[in-house]
Amino acid sequence: MGSSPAPVRIAHLGLGAFHRSHQAWYTDAVTDEWGIAAFSGRRSTAADVLAGQGGLYTLIERGADSDRASVVASIVEATDGSRVDRLVEVVAAETTALVTLTITEAGYRLTSDGRPDETDPIMAADLAGGVPISALGRLTVALEARRRTGAPIAVVPCDNLPSNGPFLRSGVLAIATRRDPRLAEWIETNVSFVSTSVDRITPRLTEDERAVAGRLGGWLDAAPVVTEPFTDWILSGEFPLGRPRWEDAGARFVDRIDAFEHRKLWLLNGAHSLLASLGVVRGFAVVAEAIVDPVCRASVLEFWREARRALDDETLGLDEYCTALLGRFENPRIRHELAQIATDAAAKLRLRVVPTARAEREAGRDAAGCATAVAAWIATVRAGRSGADSASDAIAASEGDLRALVAILDSDLAADRAFLDTITNALTNLQKESS
Repeated sequence: MGSSPAPVRIAHLGLGAFHRSHQAWYTDAVTDEWGIAAFSGRRSTAADVLAGQGGLYTLIERGADSDRASVVASIVEATDGSRVDRLVEVVAAETTALVTLTITEAGYRLTSDGRPDETDPIMAADLAGGVPISALGRLTVALEARRRTGAPIAVVPCDNLPSNGPFLRSGVLAIATRRDPRLAEWIETNVSFVSTSVDRITPRLTEDERAVAGRLGGWLDAAPVVTEPFTDWILSGEFPLGRPRWEDAGARFVDRIDAFEHRKLWLLNGAHSLLASLGVVRGFAVVAEAIVDPVCRASVLEFWREARRALDDETLGLDEYCTALLGRFENPRIRHELAQIATDAAAKLRLRVVPTARAEREAGRDAAGCATAVAAWIATVRAGRSGADSASDAIAASEGDLRALVAILDSDLAADRAFLDTITNALTNLQKESS
């Protein structure tokens, strides 16, 4: 903890617990030559606290039976995300080789085809000019400064979006074209957008866990992170100015990433979204409680059967993956709150459940597992227990109407009378099982 910090080679947008349990941990595990300048989101709290600790924090890997603590030192600068001037300086520096992002699915503020969502007031304000507010607006301004240096750079999104590299590229190019078509041309040639699949369950911190961090780490830490021992990172793309040897900590680099993305997005994240609503309906607060409930567990297994048909790839080891997922979900010492997962549920269901539902319906099957996930969400919406959601205006406008709520997720499914009937049956069953 007394050594000199590493030089800044990575800029990061989205200074949350997941970044610190994942990309920052991987970087710390393999090198002391690649420092991260991390920028918070719309609130500066995380940056303020970490800056006061020189970027150092305790990472607690919480297994079913024991804990292991380590101090992570890869974040060498923590800055309020509103400091666009500092982000511009970092990204423009030729010594900076890449930018990573963990801004959540909703944080991209893009439509499903990767265009800026002009109905989003923050994105609309950015497109109108002035100091950017959104993460992608800030990134685009920083890349504009990078263009003046001429050096290429890699941009690495680490959020649960399919084909997140091309998706981010499309959005940034659209924003850049509005600002200056020459910037868009430069980005097309000089910026590599790397696709990733990321995985490590990282729940919100409790006060008890803060005390554990102090005991295990041996110092007073105001920003510890608790996570599970399991971690996975798969990447596909080019790094024109190099990168840390993340593979030495277990990351994998592949030519095609889509199957791995779908495996994680549909099986892990899809099951999480199902549990986030169904578990609340059943009276549970955390994943470990919900997954041992017979109704929740049976619903997850039914949903997985449908998702696995859509995956249908022997190289993915789906039996082993699903078995491991159940063990991870059951870890009683990881308090992964359902309310945390339920944030922005509509956007998450659109990515995690809708693709499987569409595949099942196109194959002539009823998609009952997917219907249960949607029905559970609708039940929480109608009960006023669905949590914060970027689609809150559309949800409110629906007035709880079944077809209108499904239309927020997917217009084709909302026009599918048989699927709507399956959701209605699932809602009836949920009411019976919860009464």
